[in-house]
Amino acid sequence: MTKSEMDTLFDSNCAECLLSWFDNNKRSMPWRDSKDPYAIWISEIMLQQTRVNQALPFFNRFMTAFPSVHDLAAASIQQVLKQWEGLGYYSRARNIHKTAKIVADDYSGSFPKEYKELLSLPGIGPYTAAAIASIAFGLEYAVMDGNVIRTVTRFCGIEQDTRKTGTRKLVQQEVDKWIKGQPPADFNQAMMELGSTVCNPNKPSCETCPLASKCIAYRTAKTEQIPYTSKKAKRPHQEISVAIIINDQEEVLIAQRPEHVMLGSLWEFPGGKQESNETSIEALHREIQEELGIEISVIEEFMSLKHAYSHFTITLSAFLCVLKPTKTRQTPTAKTSEQIKWVSIQDLKNYPFPKANKTLTLALIKRFA
Repeated sequence: MTKSEMDTLFDSNCAECLLSWFDNNKRSMPWRDSKDPYAIWISEIMLQQTRVNQALPFFNRFMTAFPSVHDLAAASIQQVLKQWEGLGYYSRARNIHKTAKIVADDYSGSFPKEYKELLSLPGIGPYTAAAIASIAFGLEYAVMDGNVIRTVTRFCGIEQDTRKTGTRKLVQQEVDKWIKGQPPADFNQAMMELGSTVCNPNKPSCETCPLASKCIAYRTAKTEQIPYTSKKAKRPHQEISVAIIINDQEEVLIAQRPEHVMLGSLWEFPGGKQESNETSIEALHREIQEELGIEISVIEEFMSLKHAYSHFTITLSAFLCVLKPTKTRQTPTAKTSEQIKWVSIQDLKNYPFPKANKTLTLALIKRFA
């Protein structure tokens, strides 16, 4: 389809059908009917990497803990990370904490109403800025997420790779035109809702779609081919060994990751990646010596589990350990961590951990209860 043909494809009748469909079919969400930019901001950040049904309990818990941007700004990063625990992609939590402080200090607690100012805040990109600007302030900025990309490429018959910048730019240009003259909040939410509930990646419900009569993919039986997304490279796998070091007081040693690294400021059991010429036990001893400057004795393998991150996967092997008896007393030192702590097993629940380490803490609490 040529660009001029696409320009006339989505017309006022399409917009009317879309908005009418949304009015009758929109799901109830705690942030949906709100014009509060704070609630909209938190929900949109959470929904970047999380499905609605998964995000709901986290949103409710987070808003109870931090009812306003001032409450969020006044909290410690550890409190914020603890409330975020389980959502993953923890840089989002660190950025919202930074943004909350800026909004509280520089804007007296009121979010800026200009798109460019929103875009300047930590962790707020074009999508989130457009969502806040349109839903909270009624500005004509069209959002573009995965649901919108899928809906627009099918509707317009765009068969180019959606990983390509040019394809995404073309989609953005289309929805920028479509939103003109429409109620921005309802239009953007309708587009996202349509992609999420009707224009699904697999087996879209075209018979209930308000845009089906003009949808090129539907009319040409190409809903399985569009959108086309090239395959990601295979994610590398890492073998990780960690030590659950227990002292005579039945306390365990945990380490806080530096703020600037992946999973920054979260807590974990010390250890690290197994090198190609090592066994898991050899890697464990080397990592503990490098990270803490101590020697350990392994009592038993406690647990092995698999976990997937966005760019790699791991097998995490955790070993119950004690400090190795030596002539002089060994004192662990935080050589690579922000800090280390001896904490009781029951107190582990008070610290924010990445998901795989969190699984270990729950198993430890259960075993030593």
